[in-house]
Amino acid sequence: MQKQIATLNYWLGLLSPLIALGLRTLNAFGVLTPGVIQQGRTICYMSFSKGALPFFLITIASYVSVRSEKT
Repeated sequence: MQKQIATLNYWLGLLSPLIALGLRTLNAFGVLTPGVIQQGRTICYMSFSKGALPFFLITIASYVSVRSEKT
């Protein structure tokens, strides 16, 4: 089960920065520009950038836990 959690979090951790990059690119070209940014209401690229870190930390913790059970 921990290996599946680690795998899922790894892919979510990779997907979040890619979404952030895509949103930032669209924002740079003026396609998706939020009119007013309100904290907690507006989804912006920084949400995905900051969200990638916990996914990678959970992946590392799960991987270490799985490795420690084998020894």
